Amino acid sequence: MTKADRYAEVAKEIAATLEGEPNLIARMATVSNILHHAFDHFFWTGFYLVDPDKKDELVIGPYQGTLGCLRIPFSRGVCGACAARRETVIVPDVHEFPGHIACDSRSESEIVVPVFDQAGRLIGVFDVDSDRKNQFDERDRAGLERIMSEVFRRQAACG
Repeated sequence: MTKADRYAEVAKEIAATLEGEPNLIARMATVSNILHHAFDHFFWTGFYLVDPDKKDELVIGPYQGTLGCLRIPFSRGVCGACAARRETVIVPDVHEFPGHIACDSRSESEIVVPVFDQAGRLIGVFDVDSDRKNQFDERDRAGLERIMSEVFRRQAACG
């Protein structure tokens, strides 16, 4: 099965599981769990949410994997860069990314996708780390961006 096919299959599984569930945190926890277990190269998988009290800082949300950083300012790390730019960031080797935050020293590559609500406001980022270099590409970008868009469009329809 190709990576694109696997993303399509996982997207269907997520949609079926989340059908009718309006709670944002429950939806995020479920997405993190399903995606984390769907791909062997996903070492840390989860959400960082925009802190409503500090609009330029992310706070840990639902995730799977080892301990994550609790807070990340928009000015630091891959997650912060994604939030500040409001676009997906793919990093083949995290040790070469300026300002990388090593929440877990085993992280080697990373992809971070922005998550928007129905009004187009940034509500967080979806972060995936791998303990292997060069694990993320345009197929991951397309698959994860599609899933994030569908999950939060459906969430708005449910909520």
